[in-house]
Amino acid sequence: MITLERFHEELEAYERNKDTLLAQDVGKFVLIHRSDVIGTWDTYEDALKAGYDRYGLAEPFMVKCIDGLEGVQFFSRDVNPCPA
Repeated sequence: MITLERFHEELEAYERNKDTLLAQDVGKFVLIHRSDVIGTWDTYEDALKAGYDRYGLAEPFMVKCIDGLEGVQFFSRDVNPCPA
């Protein structure tokens, strides 16, 4: 199950690489695993497929749109709910 720390690790990887990603791949989708930017794809579906092909169902990863404007995030399976 993914932890909040893991989610933050992947968001931090995005933030560290954000300027480069925005300069080169705005509008594409980035695949991030732990603290590594794996690559970019033209569509969400292609990036998601690449993540599942590489990591399967057991290992979580992040797919995020490369955009200067941050919107609502979509979460996959196995995210713990916030404690009440």
